[in-house]
Amino acid sequence: MGPIGVAKHLVPFLPGHPVVDMGEFGGSGMPVSAAPFGSSSILPISHMYIQLMGSAGLTRATQVAILNANYMANRLKEHFQIVYAKENGLVAHEFILEFKNFKNTGIDVEDVAKRLMDFNFHAPTMAFPIHGTLMIEPTESEPKEELDRLCDALITIREEIREIEQGKADPKNNVLVNAPHTAKAVLSDKWDRPYSREKAAFPASYLRNSKYWPTVGRIDGVAGDRNLVCSCPPIENYM
Repeated sequence: MGPIGVAKHLVPFLPGHPVVDMGEFGGSGMPVSAAPFGSSSILPISHMYIQLMGSAGLTRATQVAILNANYMANRLKEHFQIVYAKENGLVAHEFILEFKNFKNTGIDVEDVAKRLMDFNFHAPTMAFPIHGTLMIEPTESEPKEELDRLCDALITIREEIREIEQGKADPKNNVLVNAPHTAKAVLSDKWDRPYSREKAAFPASYLRNSKYWPTVGRIDGVAGDRNLVCSCPPIENYM
């Protein structure tokens, strides 16, 4: 992690360290890392990347990362609101899609994130730095085919939201609020949802030949956060 800035009144709540005196930068809280200022193990990765790429390589990587982000933003701007784009419509190496304006349909950003799993995607950064958004950072390493695949998935999801807006889909029982769809759910004899199994599992044609099946359906994340359960073996097992 890089440096994290806090206001002076929050300093006492910063993590401390039992061995190293962190001076005015240390708080009285419990340590969160063996290294007093964060994990140093991530530094060799950055150092090696810089050394291998060189000045010209880093410049090129930056250019491609910015190009990729702007390509995706340009494809998606007609379908979603892009937050913090410049007046000319350009973004930097990442961009933020707003989903709070779909609240009237009963759909929020978590529904979109879960639905992306049905397209073989792990969702981009959700709710950071703004609640109700997805932050997409394609980097320089993704080929155009992969950028288009994510864009196509998000555009398809926008159409699924539009079906709710137009009354064509049930606002409380649809592919978005029920996503992700597991193989167990799709193959069950008790399929009672108002949309087809095909729409649930194969929203894009390529999925017929290359499908990742989520192993778990929708869970109540808030309930899980408020009722922590230790999944580790009981202490007696270590005796």
